Amino acid sequence: MPLPVIIGAAALVAGALGVGTGVRGAVKMKEANDTMKQADSTHNKNLERFKQQSKMTSNDMDKLGKKELEVLKSFNSFTDVFEKIQKKPQFKTYDKEGVKIPEYNAEELKQVSIGAGILLGGIGGAAAGTAGGFAAAGATTAAVMAIGTASTGTAIASLSGIAATNATLAALGGGAIAAGGGGIALGTTILGAATLGVGLLVGGIIFNVTGSSLSNKADEAWSQVLKAEGQINSICAYMKELSTISNRFYVAISRVNRVYREHLDQLRSIVEVSNKTDWNEFTAEEKLITENTALLVNLLFNMGKVQLVLVSNDETVPNSVNTEVVNKTISDSKKFLKERRLANVFE
Repeated sequence: MPLPVIIGAAALVAGALGVGTGVRGAVKMKEANDTMKQADSTHNKNLERFKQQSKMTSNDMDKLGKKELEVLKSFNSFTDVFEKIQKKPQFKTYDKEGVKIPEYNAEELKQVSIGAGILLGGIGGAAAGTAGGFAAAGATTAAVMAIGTASTGTAIASLSGIAATNATLAALGGGAIAAGGGGIALGTTILGAATLGVGLLVGGIIFNVTGSSLSNKADEAWSQVLKAEGQINSICAYMKELSTISNRFYVAISRVNRVYREHLDQLRSIVEVSNKTDWNEFTAEEKLITENTALLVNLLFNMGKVQLVLVSNDETVPNSVNTEVVNKTISDSKKFLKERRLANVFE
């Protein structure tokens, strides 16, 4: 075969191979590009889901925290009336059917009422999640501690740290979260690495890398997205559990508070309207109302002590929802109301 023909044939073959390689390269680049776009879209959806759940949990916990503080602050009204009653007996600890309510302590109730008032006064200017942080750590404890910090003018700031400030951030736990930003902790170490990794891999890299390198980068980006998705799923599940338990506790404490308010109104009528201040002049019904009111106050006081979040001391272990204790507290409150025949606990 003449040399020119051979060279021509070789050129045609080489050209065909070049076209084939180019086509395959183009296909691989398109696939990598599609993977990058899907990674970016999936990651943004995951982050949006995280933000929404974080906002919902913060709102639920804030609602509970504010309710608890309002209940605790109201105790000053009870002590004002109760302390006017002369010759009253010492109400002992209530202990029936596994439900234990400590005996009445006037000084503790006064302190927690003052502390709760201090915290409520500062919540308006505090970051979202602060009231929820008090519920997470135990509103009664936070209220008592507020008295010790009030003189410095930093009660909210210092207590919010103790109370894990934001209930949503507390959910992430393990010392990995820096408080602030209204509860969205996207820049924290628990999510930071994966989030940053995806952003760097997806952002602009398609136009700067070619061939197999691009495919490798696309695969790496998708792997990072899946890792971040797993972490976000875990966090969202925790926050959802925290929202559920906080809403149940809100209903329980509101139920007890409603019964307490009714009894307090009756007690106030006995003492301040009927001017009865001698225990010996109280009828059997009036004595029962007085005793039940004191017990209801102590029940609410102790409900406020319950921590909704158990803080982990290990940075590698997330915090946990104090579900068992919260459920028992709710159950105990129902048992008490039922045993004293104070309310329809199944409403």
